[in-house]
Amino acid sequence: MYLAALLPFGLAAFIWAIWQFPVDRADASLVALAFFTIFFSSYLRVQLPGTKIHFTISNGLVFLSLLIYGGEVAVLLAILETTFTSFNFRRQGGSISSGTAAINILITAVSVFATALTLSLAFGESQDVISRFSSTNFVFALGAMALSRFLINSILLSAFVAITSDKTLWHAWNDNWLNALGMHLCASAIAGISAMALAQINVYLFASVSLFLAVVYFTYRRYVDDVKSTAARAEEAERNRADQAERHVDELKHYVTELEKSGEALRESREKFRHAAYHEALTGLPNRNYIFEALRKFLDEAKDDPKKKFAVLFLNLNRFRTINESLGHDIGDKVIRQVAKRLDAMVSDGDVAGHFGGDEFALILPKISDPEVASRIANALTKRIAQSIRLKGREVFTTASVGIVFGSHEYTYAEDILRDADIALYNAKDKKKDCVVFDSAMYEQVVERQQMETDLRYAIVCNELEVFYQPIVRLDDCSIRGVEALVRWNHPRRGLISPAEFIPIAESTGLINALTIQVLQNSCEQLAQWNKRLDPSSPIMLSVNLSGTNFGDPELVTQIKRIMRRTGISPSSLKLEITESAVMDNAENAIEMLKRIKETGVSISIDDFGTGYSSLSYLHKFPIDYLKIDRSFVTAMDDADENREIVRTIVALAKALKLSIIAEGIETIEQCQRLNRLGCEYGQGYLFARPLPLREIEELLFDGFHLPSLSLPSRSNISMQIDAVQ
Repeated sequence: MYLAALLPFGLAAFIWAIWQFPVDRADASLVALAFFTIFFSSYLRVQLPGTKIHFTISNGLVFLSLLIYGGEVAVLLAILETTFTSFNFRRQGGSISSGTAAINILITAVSVFATALTLSLAFGESQDVISRFSSTNFVFALGAMALSRFLINSILLSAFVAITSDKTLWHAWNDNWLNALGMHLCASAIAGISAMALAQINVYLFASVSLFLAVVYFTYRRYVDDVKSTAARAEEAERNRADQAERHVDELKHYVTELEKSGEALRESREKFRHAAYHEALTGLPNRNYIFEALRKFLDEAKDDPKKKFAVLFLNLNRFRTINESLGHDIGDKVIRQVAKRLDAMVSDGDVAGHFGGDEFALILPKISDPEVASRIANALTKRIAQSIRLKGREVFTTASVGIVFGSHEYTYAEDILRDADIALYNAKDKKKDCVVFDSAMYEQVVERQQMETDLRYAIVCNELEVFYQPIVRLDDCSIRGVEALVRWNHPRRGLISPAEFIPIAESTGLINALTIQVLQNSCEQLAQWNKRLDPSSPIMLSVNLSGTNFGDPELVTQIKRIMRRTGISPSSLKLEITESAVMDNAENAIEMLKRIKETGVSISIDDFGTGYSSLSYLHKFPIDYLKIDRSFVTAMDDADENREIVRTIVALAKALKLSIIAEGIETIEQCQRLNRLGCEYGQGYLFARPLPLREIEELLFDGFHLPSLSLPSRSNISMQIDAVQ
């Protein structure tokens, strides 16, 4: 029953210590303190005269861990020390039941937890207690720590004795545990002095420690004299003490032996820890820490000799994620090991090959200062890596890209060298090259791109992007039937920036979602204003471009609906355009998203048709309404008959699928005439108008709804002119 009553409190203290354990403060000192406390402190004990209580240094060490590392560490150390002591006692032939041992462990956990809680509530964190060493608060804190531990521990143990015997709680406490108060006070004092000695060493502290040790020594001497004075009257007791002394000698010998063993184990573990700290577990190659240390050493040498240079190769496997996803991480790890072996086999004496983790490797060549030589080594390395790797009866292939940089006295930090090597690496990936040597222009491009990303974020948040509009014209009568919304960025310092420059940045950073919604919102609001002024019988359609990245936004359809509801435009007046290549990147997902968009009532157009790799088996599944012929085909119509046949085929395909056709990039009257003759319904391009700001597009829209600057022949005249040209 007593065990069941204590169990919830003991478990709560244990769980609290595990949950709140200060992992960030775990170091070699804590490991050494824990090791000594758990396995050796119980051997150093002295029995208090006239009692069954033994004074051990374990209490002092538990108090010391409480002051230095906090209550969580103290609770865990106390539990582990008590558990080990009970087990060791039974192993040595002592009579202690499992229930009694469990009760001792639970009482220890509860009493240390209560001590930590008392110290925290009364005096704050343990570091604060130590910092107030010069004040009386520190002395009070040590006293409170000893008293709280003594009271909780002695009361709980006395209750256990009272339950298992015919004694009252008071008699059990007075007979067995009152003398233990001095033991806890002494342990607390030792812990306090030790903690401060570790925190700050000075002459006064040393004198205090020496005085305390002297008092302990003379007290011990007096105790020995008292024992000798009673030796004649207690011969049997003398023999028992002699036997006990002999046992103590054996224990001390055992303790010394264990210390020697632990010292040897610590030396071996230190070497293992050092190797683990500087080598990657998967490959056994030097890790990031080792590489940084090596780079710092070579940099120091370069500072002593400004002419010295050394090559650094930073390597990354291409599409390694595909191997992990398709074949599993076990195969991926084996591929990494094989690449590491090939890399290590190609290094010479003095070179350093390292594994940064994942699929990244580094190679330091201190004897190489020629870019051509470094490039040849990098090319040889990529060719070696590209050779097949046979694993579990299958051949696996991978390739690598390498960034090369040369360290010299111009660098201050090793991190800057690897930064530039990484820049060169991803420059090689972008250019589809095996290796690229770093130059300062690459860094400037990265900084410029980063600045542009920052400016773009600000522009989106502050709604600084401007929407231009390009008219979409019906080719048979050259009347405007719609406009395409095109985003423009008039940068405050750089001026007008091409969408081809900032749209890829927006897509790679995820800003494209916010940008697209902003353009859609602004252009729909503008369309709503135009509809109030235009003839309701001749509405115009607004086209807005979507990025393939937008398809990954789960809120896209909801936002489209919200914008149409807020602006009040009809879904039939909105057309969303997506490029052919973006749709085919993930056709099945694209079909599902397009269907959801189509359910809103808007029209859907495939942009730049003919430049991607659409499959007819997919094309008829897409819920689309328009095909837009890419400008490259329109421009090429003037060059050869086969180019016109391509356009004719696209038009025929669209009609077969009952889709409307828009041709973009129309720049000449001849192109317009040919497209009209082929049956293309709509067109846009510089022949009609460039993308225009709001004021200029409104002049076109509200000036008779025709383009006054363009005069085309009638359909019959167009046909006659085409026949004449052909």
